[in-house]
Amino acid sequence: MNKYRKPCGQKVHGHPCFGESGAYHKFGRIHLPVAQACNIQCKYCVRKHDCVNESRPGVTSRVIGPKEAVNRVRDSLAKEPRINVAAVAGPGDGLANPATFETLRLVNQEFPYLIKCMSTNGLLLPDSLDLLLEVGVSHLTITINAVDSSIGKQIYSWVRFKGQRLFGEAAFRVLSANQLEGLRAAVRQGITVKVNSVLIPGINDEHLVKVAQAVAEEGAYVMNIMKLIPQGEFADRRAPSNHELFKVQLQCESFIQQFLGCRHCRADAVGMLGT
Repeated sequence: MNKYRKPCGQKVHGHPCFGESGAYHKFGRIHLPVAQACNIQCKYCVRKHDCVNESRPGVTSRVIGPKEAVNRVRDSLAKEPRINVAAVAGPGDGLANPATFETLRLVNQEFPYLIKCMSTNGLLLPDSLDLLLEVGVSHLTITINAVDSSIGKQIYSWVRFKGQRLFGEAAFRVLSANQLEGLRAAVRQGITVKVNSVLIPGINDEHLVKVAQAVAEEGAYVMNIMKLIPQGEFADRRAPSNHELFKVQLQCESFIQQFLGCRHCRADAVGMLGT
């Protein structure tokens, strides 16, 4: 198997977060914080509003509506014409919020030349793929932290699916099955998929290579391993060192290309990567 396999129809040109060489120096992105609700609880995730001094996923100054989101795209392009990507990346899960689809539909109507992108935990992906295609999504990021239930049950507090709140291994089995099924289906439909994984020392640090192998086999284009930010239920855990991160990236690179430019972007990030 070619570890850098590029399935038919996948494109990365112009997207600063999908590994194209030098793209993050040439192209910008705008994250539209329209997705407030989330259907899982990761033990490392704390979603906050009005946190102007924090730069990490799950943070936004405030949640906005679809029409305001379009206005924000319009205003941001006037200030920074290098923006090439409009994305929904939280602060909750994009697929758990109807506002996500309405926002992307409106953005696609007015700015068809922009790349439309979304981040998700993947729980609802198998049933949402047709809607994503309808609103023009061509790039997708799925956060996958484990593929083994003995590992996954340590990372998630609960999963809410079809009106039920699930816990432990039962919760993770549903989440993981939908993540991999959704990834496989998205790739078959020509969507370019990046997998985000949070490196959690003592839990999945030795397991992420198995994640890399699994998502590569399903057709993911690139993997982005992010350092744990200790907070929430994992507030007492330590963040991995640069050496630990590099070691895991090197192991995973045997199966799938690694994205090395992650900046832990906020849900309302605008501009060039890292701003």
